[in-house]
Amino acid sequence: MCSSSTTSVPVVPLEPGLGDLPESVVSSVLVYLNPQDICRLASLNRAFRRASSAEFVWESKLPKNYELLLSRVFDRNEFTSRVCKKEIYARLCKPSSIDGGTKKVWLDKETGKTCMLISSNGLAITGIDDRRYWSWISTEESRFRSVAYLQQTWWFEVDGEVEFPFPCGTYTLYFRLQLGRSGKRFGRRVCNSEHVHGWDIKPVKFQLSTSNDMKA
Repeated sequence: MCSSSTTSVPVVPLEPGLGDLPESVVSSVLVYLNPQDICRLASLNRAFRRASSAEFVWESKLPKNYELLLSRVFDRNEFTSRVCKKEIYARLCKPSSIDGGTKKVWLDKETGKTCMLISSNGLAITGIDDRRYWSWISTEESRFRSVAYLQQTWWFEVDGEVEFPFPCGTYTLYFRLQLGRSGKRFGRRVCNSEHVHGWDIKPVKFQLSTSNDMKA
C-alpha cells in the first residue's frame, strides 16, 4: 500500500526595491540633485529613467529667464512647445556663438549657471589695427581659434560692453592674459617669455562697471 503526502512551502514576500517607488516620489527627490547626478541615477532602472525626464525636474535646473535666453541665443523657430525641458537644458549647455561670433554663451552642466566668453575681436583695443604693435595669430588654445598678440607698445586700453539678459545672481569675472608666445618643443607646450618686459614697471589695472554705475 502506497501513500503520498504534499508539503506546502511558505512563500516569502519579496522586499520592495528602488524599482517599486512611484515615479512622482522619485522625481520629487531628483529635484534636489544636480543635473549630473540626475543623469547618473537615470541608469538605475526604468522608474528612475522615466522620473529623470519629468518636466518639472529640468525646469528647476533652468535659469528663471531661460525663455529670454533662448530668444537671445537661438533662432525663434528653432524651439517649439514640443521640445522638452531636458532637451532645452542640454542645448543651452553647449556653447553658442552670438554677436557675430565674438561671444560664446552656455550653461554650466553641473550648476546651471550662465557663462559667457568674450573674444579679443569683441573688445575695443587701443591700436589693434596697427600692425606695428598688434597681430592676430591662430591657436587651438582659444575657442575662437585666434587671439590678439601684442608685439610692442607704451600703453594700451581694452574696453568691452556686454548687453545680455543674465539671470540674477553672483558672478565671477576672469581676464585671461598670457605673457609670452606659445609654442611646442618635443611635443610639449611651452611659453617663450624671453621678450616680455615692462609689466612689473607699470602694473595692469582691471575695472568693471555695470549699467547702474556700480563698480567691482
